[in-house]
Amino acid sequence: MSNRFQAPRGTQDVLPDAQPYWAAVNQAILEVTRLFGFRRIDTPMFEPAALFEKGSGDTTDVVEKEMYVFEDRGGETLALTPEGTPAICRAYLEHGMASWPQPVRLYTTHPMFRYDRPQKGRYRQHTQFDCEVIGSASPLVDAEVIELLWRLHQRLGLRNLEVRLASIDDPAPRRAYVERLKDYYRPNLDRLSEDSRRRFDRNPLRLLDSKDERDQPYKDAAPKLIDHLSPEAAAHQQVVQDALAAAGIPYRMDPLLVRGLDYYNRTVFEIVPTDDERAQGTIGGGGRYDGLVEILGGPHTPAMGFGSGIERIILEMQRNEVAVDEPERPPVYVVHKAEGAHRKVVELAGELRARGIAVTVGEGDRSMKAQLRGANSSGARIAIILGEDELAAGTAVVKDLTEVGGGQVTVPFGDLAATVAARLGSA
Repeated sequence: MSNRFQAPRGTQDVLPDAQPYWAAVNQAILEVTRLFGFRRIDTPMFEPAALFEKGSGDTTDVVEKEMYVFEDRGGETLALTPEGTPAICRAYLEHGMASWPQPVRLYTTHPMFRYDRPQKGRYRQHTQFDCEVIGSASPLVDAEVIELLWRLHQRLGLRNLEVRLASIDDPAPRRAYVERLKDYYRPNLDRLSEDSRRRFDRNPLRLLDSKDERDQPYKDAAPKLIDHLSPEAAAHQQVVQDALAAAGIPYRMDPLLVRGLDYYNRTVFEIVPTDDERAQGTIGGGGRYDGLVEILGGPHTPAMGFGSGIERIILEMQRNEVAVDEPERPPVYVVHKAEGAHRKVVELAGELRARGIAVTVGEGDRSMKAQLRGANSSGARIAIILGEDELAAGTAVVKDLTEVGGGQVTVPFGDLAATVAARLGSA
């Protein structure tokens, strides 16, 4: 048996070749959140487990099956953060943000941890982009939040997307629909999946969210909540639809969309590719959660938000063959082979870096020929060559690696930084 360590199952190393995608997504997040007036917040990677048990709901898959829960040395039961909204609402309450001008617009990019079955685009540790607007009941906020995520995906070059939209009403009027739904499913309980039979009593709305093949024949004929909305929820929903249409964002109503968390009310949505029917095709989603802050011990505070996995966004960028900018390689490579040259090499490299010029220093224990091969393969535009003769004379050779035949010039140490900067156009 091998004793070599590997990354834990369901995690990944983000290698240098993948970093340009992450840089592109993070830059787009900075730009879009600025345009919509959001400010960044960062919460801890672990929280009291009870925050998610109470906030996300103890009948959700997140709490029942997926949370990483542990007891610390002080005996406190903690959980690695599985989703961002309860943590941000906890911070909203703890730091008195209700006294700030309302609504408060917050965003974060945060590692999330869920013990889930690993598959392409879904990891046990993933990074989520979250936006939350806390302190507004306006349906225009719902549309604005959806538009923000849409504009992010658009900016990143994603194509063939649509918004799937629904309303799950408010908790009180929803109860009558839930009873109607249970009456429909009750005669078929013994034919449903184990998860659906368990949810029948604890969280019957989730019956419509099942991906189990045994449950699919019953979903289409089930009564639809969208057909039984309260007047207030129906009016709210119409404004959201009108605002999305005004923003030019394609959407379709999805009567089976309920999302997987207990705290949602009224608007729920997902953004999905229209040309990809994979089960894990959703690249972002969320909804309104007017009761969550109250559940966590605060006053009634309306709110709206979403989460979007950055790994899923990048997977979609790659599927769409979106080109990203590669980071520039250091344009200068120092080749050196001389006794006692290390001090001068460090000094010269420091002078160039002080001018903002990136430098790679070669390995002095390798031959000049080997170092020059390294300079050429590194993508550098200029090699600075320092041998025994140059060190003794107080000079260095500046060799242009981009010219056929490699034009070069010898310059004094004092003129080296200015000469290189001029050749690179950064003087």
